[in-house]
Amino acid sequence: MLLVLSLIGIGLILRFARRSVSVALAVMLVLTLAVVDVAAAVNASYRYLPTLGVALGLGGADDIRDAYADRARGRVPENGLVVSATLPGTRSGFAAREAIAYLPPAWFGVDRPELPVLVLLHGTPGGPGDWADGGRATSTLDAFAAQHGGLAPVVVMPDVNGDFIGDTECVDSPGGDAETYLTADVPRAVQQQFSTRPPGTQWAIAGFSEGGMCALLLTLRHPGTFGTFGDFSGLLGPRAGETDEGVPATVAQYFGGSQREFAAHDPATLLGSRRFPGTGGWFEVGGTDTDSAAAATRLAPSARQAGIETCLVVLDGLGHSFEAWSAALRDSLPWMAARLGLVPPNPAATAKCRPPPS
Repeated sequence: MLLVLSLIGIGLILRFARRSVSVALAVMLVLTLAVVDVAAAVNASYRYLPTLGVALGLGGADDIRDAYADRARGRVPENGLVVSATLPGTRSGFAAREAIAYLPPAWFGVDRPELPVLVLLHGTPGGPGDWADGGRATSTLDAFAAQHGGLAPVVVMPDVNGDFIGDTECVDSPGGDAETYLTADVPRAVQQQFSTRPPGTQWAIAGFSEGGMCALLLTLRHPGTFGTFGDFSGLLGPRAGETDEGVPATVAQYFGGSQREFAAHDPATLLGSRRFPGTGGWFEVGGTDTDSAAAATRLAPSARQAGIETCLVVLDGLGHSFEAWSAALRDSLPWMAARLGLVPPNPAATAKCRPPPS
């Protein structure tokens, strides 16, 4: 509707415009409004930005000073802090946008512990801030920290795609070496900048949509980097599209036509050919999210058979939206934190976890 109105407005401008600059301004205006209209449609579909305040909610210099002032007074801040972070593609050459990081209250303590890490991946279209915005990650993490004396993982939300409409599927391809970036550059930069535990059993990775598939894939291909994954509404594997169809296009676009390379990045193939002792995986998906639900119900049993500690949660009545993904983070966070060694296991907190059928 907004685009239609903008076109009408531009028609009026062009009718009365007498100078070429007016025409140029008119074209710029219609393009801007068209982008806004598309963004509004995406936002309405996925519920990205519930409020402007959430969209602009990064911590600034004052927030950082307040957190360190609390530390100087011998106490941790009441809440964690969300900040921007530059994670350069030193090895991969990947042109990443600024990342987002959540630093829990305990990170600002006088005796700062070496904290584990949770990496949260966005989907496409989207960007690093989506988890903090539509995914309500900050409130979920603050609530968890409040229940555990300020403890929570350091949570890093890196760029997966390079731009809003990019789609790397988290593999090294002509679109950029995203896999190398996420498994080499990001861990190195995060550990250096935030003094965290090293990659391995105390690093987890989770994501929604494309990011959910990526979390599963990167854990299977790099189990020495990530010991736990959360696959929220991911597809069966890398796909050049929004469904589980289109394997030939995927092979051509991402793997240079190589079936062998595609198989090396296919979760079902990896789960059927190897075992992953000590790894944990949480699959959560909306019950009306057809392709993603089919993928989860197929992959979760395979993960269990491959030696992965596996949970499967299907959310009745929910689809491919942030309502499902924010619920998935709330549901899985206590379980992931226990696997990261941050808190003791609590069966009551993981009541939704159900092992998939064998």
